[in-house]
Amino acid sequence: MKEKLKVAFFGTSDFAVPTLEELFKDEETEIVAVITQPDRPAGRGKKLTPPPVKRKALELGLEKLIFQPERIKTEEFREWFCSLKPDVAIVVAYGKLIPKGIFDFPKYKTLNLHASLLPKYRGAAPIHRAIMAGEKITGNTVMLIDEGLDSGDILSQQKEPILETDNIESLSKRLATKGAKLLVETLKRWVKGEITPRPQKHKKATYAPPILKSEYRICWKAEAESVRDRIRALYPNAYTTFNGKRIKILSVKVNDIKSDLPPGTVYPYNKDGLYVVCGDQKVVQILELINPKGKRIKGEDFLRGYKVDRFI
Repeated sequence: MKEKLKVAFFGTSDFAVPTLEELFKDEETEIVAVITQPDRPAGRGKKLTPPPVKRKALELGLEKLIFQPERIKTEEFREWFCSLKPDVAIVVAYGKLIPKGIFDFPKYKTLNLHASLLPKYRGAAPIHRAIMAGEKITGNTVMLIDEGLDSGDILSQQKEPILETDNIESLSKRLATKGAKLLVETLKRWVKGEITPRPQKHKKATYAPPILKSEYRICWKAEAESVRDRIRALYPNAYTTFNGKRIKILSVKVNDIKSDLPPGTVYPYNKDGLYVVCGDQKVVQILELINPKGKRIKGEDFLRGYKVDRFI
């Protein structure tokens, strides 16, 4: 009987869950550890909540393999990791940089699934930043981890279109599902010696830093397409204010209407919907939003309950 490939898995967010599932059901791999970040306070009650990868690992019956260190750059962690004697480590949306003493230890090194076509969009928020930039194509990259930020040699890539109907949730889910299969396929080919790592073109690198709190507020002075793409990228948390109240904008459509009214003005000449003027004089129609009471409603219904002339 062929000996299974021993895999140490690092992952935290929802994006990492499909890869954990693919590795678990693959007959050629054996998960020897699931390393994820500690439970964190979440929600209004700040209840201690396990990360998605831990929840999935528990569902799969891997409770004895879960490890949640606060820090992995310690000698204690390195010794524990090496004692597992993994053949390979897999990293997907773990949230921390892996030190050389860890990523270099396994026989087949450490593979990382990253949600962009590297060297574009290195960093923490590649899917958000691609949508915000108005990109039409993105994808996944499986690479070898090195000491840089998403700068390791490429083993495989796949392209994925960004649809006009996509927001961060739909695109992330699609990339995570397809990326999981890509990683497992790549891992098998890598172990068989069928892949030659390809260095990245570092001079062409772009970066995707974490989303700042300030970026969630919609700037109506921006171009209409930029406003639309920011709302898609930050769904469901992009917001605007009026009369001291806050609403979250869930989706908009760029309209053919032009207006010389100030940005943020609610366009007064359309009674069939909620339209807002943007910085390039184009107008967007707010299709769906969450009102100040937390209720999800259509833009036209919002106007029946609230009087608003301008968003800030």
